[in-house]
Amino acid sequence: MAAPSAAGKDPWHFIVVRDPDMLQKIAEGLPHGKFVTEAGLCIVVCGDVERAHGRELSYLIQDCSAAIENLLLAASMLGLGSCWLGVHPREERVQFLRTLFELPPNILPISGIAVGWPSQHVPPRTRYRQDAVHFEKWLAQQAPAKNEI
Repeated sequence: MAAPSAAGKDPWHFIVVRDPDMLQKIAEGLPHGKFVTEAGLCIVVCGDVERAHGRELSYLIQDCSAAIENLLLAASMLGLGSCWLGVHPREERVQFLRTLFELPPNILPISGIAVGWPSQHVPPRTRYRQDAVHFEKWLAQQAPAKNEI
């Protein structure tokens, strides 16, 4: 909850799920989340549209995404593995979690974060692309080499 939030509204809510039966249900409802059953827990990150800055969905998503990234980084720092499972904007996934957790209408499930002990340790990677860095204006050929940043 130390993540930045537009106008300090902090619209996030977290459902921490440890019960194996509930983890199984989550895995059944998220197509790419079958491994949730093997995780120690799943944190379902939700946003309250009534609390979001200006009640704007875009701010809610940005705020919750910042909190999600903090969760992923914290898990890594603790030696845990984690995986971000996208829920919003897939309406079938949103509705599934709304029903499963009996969410009120103003609460929108954004993602599930599976957390557990990793089965393997992979070296850190980068996804740096020089063509994605622009200086002063949009000029792809202007980006300096990776070691110049």
